[in-house]
Amino acid sequence: MASQKPYYLHAHGGAAHDPDAASYTWKPLEFLNAYRFLISVFFTALVYTDLLFPPLASINKALFFYTSLSYLGLSILFALMLRVRQPGFRVQVSLQLFTDITATILLMHASGGVNSGVGNLLIITVAGGSVVLSSRDALMFASLATFALLGEQFYAESSELSRGSTYTQAGLLGLTLFVTAIVAHLFAKRIRESETLAKERGVDLANMAELTEHIIQRMQTGIVVIDGAAQVRLINESAWYMLGMPSIAGRPALHEVSPELARQLENWKRDPETTPETVQSSAGGSVMPRFARLSKEDNPATLIFLEDTAAMTQQAQQLQLASLGRLTASIAHEIRNPLGAISHAGQLLAESPGIDPHDTRLTRIIQDHSRRMNTIIESVMQLGRRNRTQPQLINLRIFLDKFVNDYLAGQHEQREAIGINIEPGDVQVRFDPTHLQQIITNLTDNALRHSQDFPGNPRVEIQGGLSLDMNRPYLDVIDHGAGIDPETAEHVFEPFFTTSTTGSGLGLYISRALAECNQATLNYVPLSTGESCFRLGFQDPRRQMH
Repeated sequence: MASQKPYYLHAHGGAAHDPDAASYTWKPLEFLNAYRFLISVFFTALVYTDLLFPPLASINKALFFYTSLSYLGLSILFALMLRVRQPGFRVQVSLQLFTDITATILLMHASGGVNSGVGNLLIITVAGGSVVLSSRDALMFASLATFALLGEQFYAESSELSRGSTYTQAGLLGLTLFVTAIVAHLFAKRIRESETLAKERGVDLANMAELTEHIIQRMQTGIVVIDGAAQVRLINESAWYMLGMPSIAGRPALHEVSPELARQLENWKRDPETTPETVQSSAGGSVMPRFARLSKEDNPATLIFLEDTAAMTQQAQQLQLASLGRLTASIAHEIRNPLGAISHAGQLLAESPGIDPHDTRLTRIIQDHSRRMNTIIESVMQLGRRNRTQPQLINLRIFLDKFVNDYLAGQHEQREAIGINIEPGDVQVRFDPTHLQQIITNLTDNALRHSQDFPGNPRVEIQGGLSLDMNRPYLDVIDHGAGIDPETAEHVFEPFFTTSTTGSGLGLYISRALAECNQATLNYVPLSTGESCFRLGFQDPRRQMH
């Protein structure tokens, strides 16, 4: 996997670091310019269409017209400047607000002063500027607008153009501008803080969702979420493997992924107290489902937990082997010493010159059973030491070729005694190499012991490949013996069960235990030809074992 992103990302920082900070600065300025454009178009259109209504342009129609037209041209220029964002923000906002104050004062003067109502447009200008400016700058432009109002009133009275306007009206409008600047700035500040906090919470929630999804996908427990229509809304990697890697394109129905799981879900909906049963997946494994509602609606979504029974069996097997390891240490100490003494005494007795020939047979029995007892102890101790697996990806063909060469080097057999057939030749399995070698050694020993020699044919055949129904790797060890009767086949994997007088009865038991440690299966498969076949079924190699 590529480099991981951090789970938590914080959204603190100013406009220079936040790509969305333009919503606090440039975007309001664009809206303010749009308002400027509409007002100038409106006033210009009134003059062109000669639809002016009192008191607009009642004092100086030409001043009103040229101011409106200039105001329109500057709004278009400001739009271009905002598009390229040159010059900087502070310069642009200062130019625009100064233009607004100047144009509004001129339009107000051309319309008869404060009484015309045109001066009220300064409230929008000051409010818009206060949204994007600091409190000091907002008050500065409010002061500038107020001084401009008082200056216009002074000029109007000096020129005898005032029509009832007073300094009181101008002062009240100026006070309104100060209040507007303060309120608008505080309101915008609160909105920015709320939006920043919401953005931080959104980032935290998004990262928490990412973290949750990451955890769910890496969980060994299978997770499946089903909506009210029984469609799969979420399935993690473990569940996907447990259910045989089904196609999950779109939103498949649960019965398309696992009909048995869908049946158990319906049973659970009818009776939540129903005890779930293990579900056989198309991957050849079995899983134990658990169901839980995600809400209290009439038809809620359902959360399904899937426990891999093979993994649970493996854990139990690991605990069993660990306990067996401690037990065998005590067995070795408590039994080996007296067993060695018995064996040594029997050997000395057999070498005694005065021993009766009939007693020689008894000493031979002592030696045989002592050796068998020692073999049992060695086998149990060996099993106890295999309490941890170290799985690796193994090319089955290469591994078997090496195994057969090494195996026959210590046997009195020809190379032709064991045949290998793996199709396709690049089949890989995930298994502990030491465990796999011990399992195949035990199976090959048994196969050679019970096989019959047919001219031109190998005594033991090792075949493998991918199963047609589950597309999982398998390995068969086949002998040409008389086969195993059904009654004996039921017990061949039990510990200490043997049909040989010299065997320990632990070979197949140990082999199956080691297979389960690697999440594999070992079973006896009777063939129609009457021969014996022991099949080792491997877990999907793409699934990691833990």
